[in-house]
Amino acid sequence: MSKRLQVVLDDAEYKEIQRLAKGQRMTLSEWVRHVLRSARLRQPHGDASRKLEVVRAAAQHDFPTADIDKLLGDIERGYLGGETA
Repeated sequence: MSKRLQVVLDDAEYKEIQRLAKGQRMTLSEWVRHVLRSARLRQPHGDASRKLEVVRAAAQHDFPTADIDKLLGDIERGYLGGETA
């Protein structure tokens, strides 16, 4: 089901938005829907406290790491079929 949304703009703002819509070869309504969808998609999803909880839990792990040059060498040797560099 579709719903109608009424937005009140002053003349100058309306004309500017209309100009932007025409510049993209859209009707004013299409342009407004497009901009509203884009704005909605940029909004963060989910609970921020839950995200922080997950990041904090992950930061508590202590996994072994390697020197980047050694790691890249191991990868390269894998590509070369086990040859040493």
